[in-house]
Formats: sequence, C-alpha cells, structure tokens
Amino acid sequence: MPSSNITPIPRMQVQKLPTGIEGFDDVCQGGLPTARSTLVSGTSGTGKTVFSLQYLHHGICHFDEPGIFVTFEESPLDIIRNAASFGWDLQELIDQNKLFLLDASPDPDGQDVAGNFDLSGLIERISYAINKYKAKRVAIDSMTAVFQQYDAVHVVRREIFRLIARLKEIGVTTVMTTERNDEYGPIARYGVEEFVSDNVVILRNVLESEKRRRTVEVLKLRGTTHMKGEFPFTMGAQGISVFPLGAMRLTQRSSNIRISSGVSDLDEMCGGGYFQDSIILATGATGTGKTMLVSKFIEDAYINHEKAILFAYEESRAQLLRNATSWGIDFEKMEADGLLKIICAYPESTGLEDHLQIIKTQITEFQPSRMAIDSLSALARGVSLNAFRQFVIGVTGYAKQEEIAGFFTNTAEEFMGSHSITDSHISTITDTILLLQYVEIRGEMARAVNVFKMRGSWHDKRIREFIITAEGPEIKDSFTNFEQIFSGAPHRINSDENIPGVFQSIDLKDKK
Repeated sequence: MPSSNITPIPRMQVQKLPTGIEGFDDVCQGGLPTARSTLVSGTSGTGKTVFSLQYLHHGICHFDEPGIFVTFEESPLDIIRNAASFGWDLQELIDQNKLFLLDASPDPDGQDVAGNFDLSGLIERISYAINKYKAKRVAIDSMTAVFQQYDAVHVVRREIFRLIARLKEIGVTTVMTTERNDEYGPIARYGVEEFVSDNVVILRNVLESEKRRRTVEVLKLRGTTHMKGEFPFTMGAQGISVFPLGAMRLTQRSSNIRISSGVSDLDEMCGGGYFQDSIILATGATGTGKTMLVSKFIEDAYINHEKAILFAYEESRAQLLRNATSWGIDFEKMEADGLLKIICAYPESTGLEDHLQIIKTQITEFQPSRMAIDSLSALARGVSLNAFRQFVIGVTGYAKQEEIAGFFTNTAEEFMGSHSITDSHISTITDTILLLQYVEIRGEMARAVNVFKMRGSWHDKRIREFIITAEGPEIKDSFTNFEQIFSGAPHRINSDENIPGVFQSIDLKDKK
C-alpha cells in the first residue's frame, strides 16, 4: 500500500516583476513574469519607448535593479533628452553605473551582406553589460528597426531568437518593442511574436470622434493570469498611467458621518445630510439650480474649514464667480484663504483619460475633502457610452478611495416632463440622486426638487418646490395637493385623498 506520509510536491509559481507603470501591474496582476521576454507592440506614437524606459527607471529607483537599454534606432543622446520630459534623469543613473545605454544601430553597409547578418557580437556585448552592471532588467527598442535594415527576414529572426534565448538563459526580464501596421491588425509587422511568445502587450492609439484614445491590452502572459480586454491609459508628466477599472474592488469603508448640503431644508429631505464619503448626482434641465447646489455644497466646506475643489466644464471662471456672488457666495475669498481650487477646461480640450488623470493629479496635490464636477454631461459629448461610463467609474472610485464627498451635475435633455435617470448610465454608481425639473403650476413656471435616491438612509420622497432667491435656495411644500408633477401634466387632487382612514370614518357615520 502507498505510504500516507508522502509530501506533495509544491507547484512552481511564476514570479512577477513590478513594472512601476501605474495601473499596468494591476492588469497583469502583479507585473511581468520574471526571467522572460515580453513583446510590446504598437503603431507609431503609442508609447512603446516610454513604456520601456519607465520599466527600467522604476526598477532602478524603487528596487535597486540596474538595467540595460539597447537601442536599434534612436541615439543614446536623444533617449536621454526625451526621458527628461518625464522627469527621468537617465544621465544621473548612467553616472551611478545603474543604467547602461547600448547603441546597437545596424551598420548600413551590412545591407549588402544580409545573408551573413550575425548578432553574436551584440549578444556578447549585452551579456558583458549585464554581468558588469549586475542588471536585472533589459529593454530592447526596437526589433522593427533591425528588420528594416536587412532584406533576409528569416536570418534576422533567427539571430533575434538567439538573442532572446540568451537573455532568458541569463535570467533577466526583458521588454522588447516592435511596430505594427494597424491598430487591430497582425500583432507585429514581421511576425516577431512567432518566436517571442512568452508575453505579448499591445498598445493602441485609436482615433474616436476626432480624439485620440490610448489603450493597452495584455494579449497573453504565459503560465500566469491577467485581466482581459483593453484598458485606457494616458502619457503625462510622470509617464504612462493605466486605468484598470475592472481591477477596482468595492472595499472602501462606508461612513455614517453626515455632512451638510449647505441647504438646511435639503438636509432634512436627505435624512440629515449627505454621507461623508458619498457620491451625489444632481440631474435636471439647464437653469434648474444644479450649479447653485454645487456652490452651496462648496460654501459649506469653507464654513467648516474644509478644502473643496471644483472642476467646471461648461462655464468659465468669470461666470462661476459672478453666479456665486449673486447668491452671496465669495469664491475668490475661498481661494485666497486656500480652501477652494477651481479648474476650468473645455471638455473637447483632451480625451476622457487625460481629464481623469488631471482630476486625480489635482486632488492628490490639493487634498480636498469635497470635490464637484459641473457637469458630467459636458464630458459625455462626442464619446462612446462605454468610454464615458469608464471615466465616471474611475472618478467615483478614486473619490471613494480617498474618502472624498463628490457632487456631480448632469444636464437632462428634456426641458419639461419626465426623463430617464439611467440614460446617462451612471445612476447605479451614485449614492444620492437629486431630481430637479421645471413644472407648470397655476399657469406659472416653477422648479421642483425630489430626493430620488438616498442609499443607506431614509429620505423624504415628496416632490417639493425649489425657489432660487438672492439669499440662495428655498424649498417649500407648494406641491402637496398635486400629483404627476414630473410627468409634465400635474393636476390637483382632493385633499381628503391624502388623509388615511377618512373614507372609513364617513362610512361608519352613514351606517349609524
């Protein structure tokens, strides 16, 4: 009989190396597999070289892992200059013997003897540099440049395969770039992926509605798991930042602490105010008072000596200041006291991913306790529903992660009558929804407000009149005896219908 004391052989797991590219390691669920080669493919301008340099720079600065950058195309001087635009001082790392730039530009004279193309010398130079600098990371940029220099493609493939095999034997983790012709065509121009098949990462720069949208896709990581699909990314002052919205976890804490909306009657309707870490959405037609509620929300932060930040995408700074002043709110004083920051930008000025990166950067620098976006609908113009929803998930997720109360506005297309809250595809992401709408009552135009949703709390479900005065907003019970207010066809109801048991009491009297 077999012995019961046999110890099972532990399964060998693939170790991963963090790239330091924000969000990308979440997509890879830890980073790139160690001691293997990763092909980074993309059309011109997708950020392949930046990806490689960021990978090396992070390894040196955060893990003390020296790196080797092999360039087949750009000169070392150009690489150093380009990296400086992202705040990476490669020359300093070179002087510290932590980085080595190896210029491997093919000799143009070699084109006539392509059949004798041999990378043995280069392989030895790279091996020597790895041993000398004790390098753990290698980046090769780019394979396409090598193929373009020589006609014998099969010979070049063979030599590059030797190079990659040698690097794998040494045990370094390699990133190599290659170009492709189309965003959704073959992986690489010369079939490089056929032999460098451990890992494949695709960078895209697609033109959508006259705007460029960058995405990254991990096509495969051999022997390990990763997230599937395309994920948006930006190239900012700190390099590449990926937004892996699918990696977000609903693990943020829920606070029971209430904060004021700045309008006492609205606080009562919300059961005591908004929750401290909630996301509030005010939706309604233009002119219904959404920006006023944003202003009161910010003013209350100032009164409580808290910082607030406002991102405006529909009105200029001068308009915002003028409107606030008409309601007795001094935004300029709040800014002078260091408790308010206003960021105004045209929605069309850049892509949604760049707007998201700007929002995150500004919040990180200013450290507010409240934020407001006026309005989300402005950012939704000219973009796909999926891209917009991803943007909103990114903003709300980051706000909750930082435990910031967020107030967003959304402009409904319908001037009067009911409108769908779910048309914007963001209703499920928000914690509180305020409906603002015009109604016609007694031959006059009036505004109505309703707390449509208040997650985790009792709230007033009545539709009440919303009046804007010189002192600010007032909320009244003017619509008590009306129904179908939001339908666009309100009518008066019998007051007795609102009194429970009245008909029962009448019936009893009649029987007597």
